[in-house]
Amino acid sequence: MAQIEEQYISKAMEMEGLIEYQEGTIVSKELVKHTTGTITLFAVDEGQGISEHSAPFDAVVQIIEGEAIIVIGGEDHVVRKGQMIIMPADIPHALKGNPKFKMMLTMIKYE
Repeated sequence: MAQIEEQYISKAMEMEGLIEYQEGTIVSKELVKHTTGTITLFAVDEGQGISEHSAPFDAVVQIIEGEAIIVIGGEDHVVRKGQMIIMPADIPHALKGNPKFKMMLTMIKYE
């Protein structure tokens, strides 16, 4: 069964205001957690990033503030507010701010 915070159910929300930056770190807030996937907000401060890794599932990153450099399979992609990018399963990827950004990550788990 999905775990969803009551405050997020059936409400229109401005995603930018649901998470705030903290100096020198990355903040995350999981909005939906389910066996088939998750939706998580991130606020990545200037100079911070998510180091290269891979995941066994496809993931969608939507930039909700600022812009990010998202490296997928060694190729840089500049993704700006209002844009999204799909990170394929099992392909190494990394994220870095330009200089800081907020994003929504939707992880899709499948068999």
